[in-house]
Amino acid sequence: MTQQSQLKADPAAIARLLLDENGQPRKGLPPVHLWNPPFCGDLPMQVKANGQWFYQGTPISRMPLVKLFSSILRREDDDAYYLLTPVEKVRITVDDAPFFAGVVDRLVEEGVPYLRFTTLTGDAVVADADHPLRVEYDETGEPRPYIRVRDRLDALIGRNVFYQLVDCAELREVDGKTGYAVESAGQWFMIAPE
Repeated sequence: MTQQSQLKADPAAIARLLLDENGQPRKGLPPVHLWNPPFCGDLPMQVKANGQWFYQGTPISRMPLVKLFSSILRREDDDAYYLLTPVEKVRITVDDAPFFAGVVDRLVEEGVPYLRFTTLTGDAVVADADHPLRVEYDETGEPRPYIRVRDRLDALIGRNVFYQLVDCAELREVDGKTGYAVESAGQWFMIAPE
């Protein structure tokens, strides 16, 4: 749930916040949204809830390989996850969300607060209208916070990161409900009920 803030986000500020550690734009992603290859079957690859990638039950330890796989990942209308190339498509298993956000930075640009999340695969995303935060609850009532990374791909937000969000949350009314919310890029995101 989001609500507009009085402060307006600047797209140029968001672009600056997404530069890499050397101040350069991050490498672009392959155009998987344009590819429509034939389905070639299931691949024994799994992404665990903690963001760790496995192949045939063995952890993939080479991070450049994990980053490559994550860059060609797409979630389709059947809610399944696929790795795509221009000539083939294989289905993989994702236990929860395909990404894991283990870092959040609270930044202010020209008076506007921004929350920048970084995933284990190096993706950086600022919470905004196109990359909303949401919190679901599991069967035990434990919060499961997520942020949209791209297309229909989300990152599970790590517990320590969620606690950082709780620490900076304010009691607000968002979409007619009162609860604890955080502000980023001109939006308020509800993270916990009152």
